[in-house]
Amino acid sequence: MATSTSRTVFRSTRRRLLAAAPALGLAAAAAPSARAQGRKRVTRIIVPFAPGGGNDVFARQLAHSLNAMTQKDVIVENKPGAGGNLGTELVVRAAADSNTFLLGHTGTIAINPALYKNLSFNASTDLQPVAMFASSALLLVVPAASPVKSVAQLADALKAKNADLSYASSGAGTGGHLTAEMFLHALGARAVHAPYKGTAPALADVAGGQVDFSFSVIPAAMALVKAGKLRALAVTSAKRLALLPDVPTVAESGVSALAGFESTLTYGILAPKGVPQADVAQLGAEILKAASTPEFQSKLGIEGAEPLLGGAAEYARKVQEESRKWSEVVKFSGASV
Repeated sequence: MATSTSRTVFRSTRRRLLAAAPALGLAAAAAPSARAQGRKRVTRIIVPFAPGGGNDVFARQLAHSLNAMTQKDVIVENKPGAGGNLGTELVVRAAADSNTFLLGHTGTIAINPALYKNLSFNASTDLQPVAMFASSALLLVVPAASPVKSVAQLADALKAKNADLSYASSGAGTGGHLTAEMFLHALGARAVHAPYKGTAPALADVAGGQVDFSFSVIPAAMALVKAGKLRALAVTSAKRLALLPDVPTVAESGVSALAGFESTLTYGILAPKGVPQADVAQLGAEILKAASTPEFQSKLGIEGAEPLLGGAAEYARKVQEESRKWSEVVKFSGASV
């Protein structure tokens, strides 16, 4: 009796499974499609410099904020080389549907096209701006033991010593180099350029008194100012910085030739040329929302930067303005790499 009952239950269960098989097969076939539809598409932000610098810090904070606010899958990839040109070209050549974007700043977008004579692309015209989110000034510093205590005194010393003074930069064609050339051009003065392979060795020799002054990125310079090895004379922004409220701007120096002097680096996101405008507008709105948060802006402040928020149109105008400005500086300075 028990055996007969077992056979009956088995046959009944088998019939139900066979009847359900077509539906189960359809569900199994549909499952990969549903998973594919639900999978996030990875958005890559290419940083054309090595990890650890301001560009990298800003990109990673932006990616973190976008991931938290939009549920996007945003990752940062560092592609350093050739003064930022290798990573920049990677984005220029990316397909319009590749979801690959560039963390751009003034050096790679506005300066490099004028500085590098044999580039096969022009970042200022071959990429489309998505949004800008930050601006960073430089800090004019002299050795702590220097008798120069103001921009006006430095201007007088430059004119009196007729190219006997020197200035350090983190390399030929960098923002610090070209800012110093713009400063000297405005004064009608000359000084010897001492290019270094990076900010740290450049500032070390200024602190040691081997070089007379430098226009440096703020975090590195401030560490030596606080250590009593450098003296901060001025910031190169149009207005004083919240981070350094007691440090005047170059334009505030009282030197008439420096009225209106400004040198800042703009940071933003750019896309390959063919990305649809609707996608650019959506990502731009998300970037501006993320960059407006107190968390993001506090991170900017730590790095010596300030918010500069603008959509695609505003960023495009900024790129054009900076390209004109820095191409002139490259031309009159004779800067080359």
